[in-house]
Amino acid sequence: MNNLRRKLFSSSIIIGMCSSMLLTFMPSIVIAEKNNTVEARNNHYLSQPATDWGVYKIKEKVKAIFVTGNSFGHPSKYNELLEIAQQTEINSMVIDVKDDGGVLTYESQVPLAIAAGANDVVKVSNTELFTDRMKEIIDNDVYPIARIVTFKDKIIGFDRPDLAIKDKNGGIWKDNKGNAWLNPYNEESWEYPIQLAEEAATMGFKEIQFDYVRFPTDGNRDNIDYGQVGKDKTKAEAISGFLSYARERLHKKGVYVSADVFGDIISVKGDSTIGQQLESLGENTDILSPMVYPSHYGLGFYGVKYPDTKPYEIVNRAMEDAVKRLSVIPEDQRATIRPWLQDFSAPWLKKAYGSNYITYGPKEVRAQIKATYDAGLEEWILWNAANRYTEGALEKE
Repeated sequence: MNNLRRKLFSSSIIIGMCSSMLLTFMPSIVIAEKNNTVEARNNHYLSQPATDWGVYKIKEKVKAIFVTGNSFGHPSKYNELLEIAQQTEINSMVIDVKDDGGVLTYESQVPLAIAAGANDVVKVSNTELFTDRMKEIIDNDVYPIARIVTFKDKIIGFDRPDLAIKDKNGGIWKDNKGNAWLNPYNEESWEYPIQLAEEAATMGFKEIQFDYVRFPTDGNRDNIDYGQVGKDKTKAEAISGFLSYARERLHKKGVYVSADVFGDIISVKGDSTIGQQLESLGENTDILSPMVYPSHYGLGFYGVKYPDTKPYEIVNRAMEDAVKRLSVIPEDQRATIRPWLQDFSAPWLKKAYGSNYITYGPKEVRAQIKATYDAGLEEWILWNAANRYTEGALEKE
């Protein structure tokens, strides 16, 4: 994949940098070739013409599905998902590189991964198979996005207690499922996810999506001790600081940075308890992906008695509010909004919803896509944890 990276920053691009047209469209990242460094002017990632990027071209209207590491490594499931991309409007895949258990998809050369034994439990043990499939999806004009779960990581958390969130007795704090978390306040804990992201860039990924880029929500949070580093800044400052630093590092690798955030932060003005503040995130990422699943909103949210039964109304209201709030940021410094949409039913709502409970099919999924478009947005990602997607909701190619 080093040849691909050289192609991205080829000498032909360097030679042509002096033209005003090229500078107009290049993202605001520093491009270095030998001793020559040029600062470009515009960081809005959609401004880069796809044809100039060659194999790294960006999809201007990303329409994506989520793909687990297991699915990517499974012969029939992988073929099924690739076929969806070949036959429908889907043109991108968000592929797990590290999941919420800390498990990697492929063997990593990152020293901390090796030392912690993270390579012992990878999803795709055959690295050649992984790279072959990366090449195949790129050859099929599928834009690959690497999903990296950031701070929730029981493998590194238990192996490196110095990087983990502690409890008030000095032990490793665990959430309600027994998971350890890296301490977002501790800048040393930032290195592992960023190094994994840099490695993913060499594997052919064109964008890094940080998920769980937040503080914990579940478990006895009153028993958390963040240490002295937790007294120097707010949670929102810690999270935006991580993303800003990651973005600086990753732009040098020729990839973009996106972040998954809770949908309800769109309705929270200040520093949330998890460190996700909308405007701050909108200034420190290239793409922002709120998870606006209607099933995740409480009864009566946005004035809708049963939010899961009104997918259009919930998504449209959330996206309109997000667009309005981020409009205070200059356009060339503002993240593109690309929401996660719900392609699954929520059986846990049956008790609360009673006879109002519904299952999701093509109508409900398409309603969310329309709601996104009607809010003036052009991109979206479908989430289904089992990677079973509703093809009837998708336009055919």
